[in-house]
Amino acid sequence: MTAPSTETARSLGLAAAVNARDLGGYRTADGRTVRAGALLRTEALSRLGEDDRALLGAIGLRHVVDLRSLDEVRHLGADLVPGLPAAVLPPDAAATLTVPALDGLGPTLHHLPVFSADFDLYVELRRALGSGDPAAMHAVLGDGRGAAMMTAMYRWFVTDAVARSRFAAVLRLIAEADGAPVLFHCTAGKDRTGWTAALLLTALGVDRADVRADYLLTNERAAALIARVDPLMQPLARAEEGYLDAAFEEVALGWTGFEHFWQDGLGLTEEHLVRLRRACTA
Repeated sequence: MTAPSTETARSLGLAAAVNARDLGGYRTADGRTVRAGALLRTEALSRLGEDDRALLGAIGLRHVVDLRSLDEVRHLGADLVPGLPAAVLPPDAAATLTVPALDGLGPTLHHLPVFSADFDLYVELRRALGSGDPAAMHAVLGDGRGAAMMTAMYRWFVTDAVARSRFAAVLRLIAEADGAPVLFHCTAGKDRTGWTAALLLTALGVDRADVRADYLLTNERAAALIARVDPLMQPLARAEEGYLDAAFEEVALGWTGFEHFWQDGLGLTEEHLVRLRRACTA
């Protein structure tokens, strides 16, 4: 497996979001390069300090896409991105929401929750951890259940029509942004964010080995945080190649190829693909 080069997966330098990085620099099959500054993947941005906010403010973001459920947003807090408009959150945890930039300045906020009651890992973990009972944690995650839960979730990213529609909405938004900076994230910047990044890089023509390497880079960037996680939670804290492979396996099982999945599975057009490649590669 190849590792990202020094020109790819550049850190955004955020102290409170160590996994925040730029997807620019990866080479595509036709010899082009993913443009720097257009596609930014991060974890939740609810703990940013003054210096972090200044760094983000200088990027000129036009869109911030939050893939968290609205319950996650309530629990962890809204993003602290300069100029990002505040949102009044509806009660439905899976509701979508778009809040335009104030007076056309700053980024537009898009809540596109990838969420299902069947895969609400965060609720289950809060229950288990909140109980302080090791037996409760083991019942949720022990004996391989954590890894199995994660693998099933990645398959669900592909097999569930609503989940596909949310990922498709992100890709459509990026294609229609015509190269303006778009930042997308979930809570840890690993799973929903990782699959979004994998779809983007694949659509742009990046080799699968580099797509995997970008996905696994989370383990390097968040190594200090992962090291402090209880062993039972390691399968949830780490990016594992098998998780990503499970999602791509479901694509191969349901569609004849990625372009078929792009059109039939995601409901996106050839025009979206052309526009995405034109805007995000050089």
